[in-house]
Amino acid sequence: MKSPVDKMLDQHRALVQSDHMKVASHVQRKDGEWLINTLMIEGYDVPFKYKRQKVYKNLKGQRVNITYYPATETVAGFEMEVMKVVRVKVS
Repeated sequence: MKSPVDKMLDQHRALVQSDHMKVASHVQRKDGEWLINTLMIEGYDVPFKYKRQKVYKNLKGQRVNITYYPATETVAGFEMEVMKVVRVKVS
């Protein structure tokens, strides 16, 4: 029997699953009715971003399992690589 994560990875080939990653910083900021969460992971120079409607506990220093896909955003006229998080779970 496949786990829900395995089923997601099978259906969406661009998704990546990374386990036991350490969160270096976690920032939450309001954007209308949503909260934009940005995680910086040790060993990575790319921000991992996701949206929630409620405040989420601070993940700084925690080990997490993340399902994400690479994307680009334009910030101040510059294209920047980001990781769009689909699922985050404390490991």
